[in-house]
Formats: sequence, C-alpha cells, structure tokens
Amino acid sequence: MKYLIVGLGNIGPKYASTRHNAGFQVLDHLMKEKEENPWTTARYGDVAEFKFKGRRGILLKPSTFMNLSGKAVRYWMTEENIPLENVLVITDDLALPFGTIRLRAKGSDGGHNGLKDINAVLGTTEYARLRFGIGDTFSRGKQIDYVLGEWEPQEMEEMESHLDFCTQIVKSFMGAGVGRTMNDFNKRKRP
Repeated sequence: MKYLIVGLGNIGPKYASTRHNAGFQVLDHLMKEKEENPWTTARYGDVAEFKFKGRRGILLKPSTFMNLSGKAVRYWMTEENIPLENVLVITDDLALPFGTIRLRAKGSDGGHNGLKDINAVLGTTEYARLRFGIGDTFSRGKQIDYVLGEWEPQEMEEMESHLDFCTQIVKSFMGAGVGRTMNDFNKRKRP
C-alpha cells in the first residue's frame, strides 16, 4: 500500500525554523535517522520514500509555497496513484496551544491558507490532517510575524518530544489507518 504524507511549509533556509514550517519539520524528523540526505527535488516539491511495515510512504514537502499547496498534493496523488484515504497532511495550527497535536479524518481549513488551497484543488475536505499546535501568543496585527517567526528557546527544548509523537502518529496512520490512530493518540498524555 502507498501513502502520501505531506508536510506543509515554505521552502528555503529563511523559513526552515519557523512555526509555519512545522509540517516540514515533522517530515525531516521522520527521516533523521537516514545517513544520507533522503530528499530529492522533484516536480512541485522535495520528496523522499519512507517504508514502514511493508507499506510505502511518499513524503512531500511542496515547493509551491504554502498558499498553493493543492497543486503539489494533487500532482503526487495522481503520479503515485494514491487514494484520498491514504493522504495525510501535516500542518501548523494557531488555534491549538503549542505542542498540542491533533489528528482528524477530515475537516475545515480553520483559516489555514495551505489547507484552504488543498480543499479547493481537491474539491473536498475528506482527507486526514495532523495539526501541530503553535499557539497564538502574539499581539494584535502581528499574526504573520508570529507564524513566520522562529520557535522560542523554551519551545525548541520541547520540540524533540513533540516531533517524536508526530512521527509515531504518521507510522500508526500508515499501519493502522486514521480511525484507530485517532483513538490511540488524540487523548494520549505525553511527557
């Protein structure tokens, strides 16, 4: 079975450590044990292959920038012949406190422009999404600066455990499906 695991973010070193790139950071964490760079620059993004329990995951970091992510998702679904139920999109979420991780089988875009574009291009909201809470501790009018800002030192200290948790969810999604993974992980307490 094949899966498409999409991490949302913006390309380039300027954005690498920003809150808006939580999706890219999860995928990089998933592949961190590889001794060499697993990423290949391909059409509409950087891709890597991740195998888990006999299943093949195509990992995608779109190069279309956040607001045009749908084109990359649709292309790789078609290219790899991956059904919608095997697609997982990983994104940052302002509505969740920092480090809160929530998996959903479907849902609205919640004001997230990357999800908004994916919904429009695919013509549906019926795909799984893993939301990584980045909090909303910014002053009025400073949302863009906050989202495109880098993690605070205290947040960085906690990132490893949050990223570990996200990679467990990705593996469970590939191995057990979205329903069971939601039951197993959405209420689980983490250290």
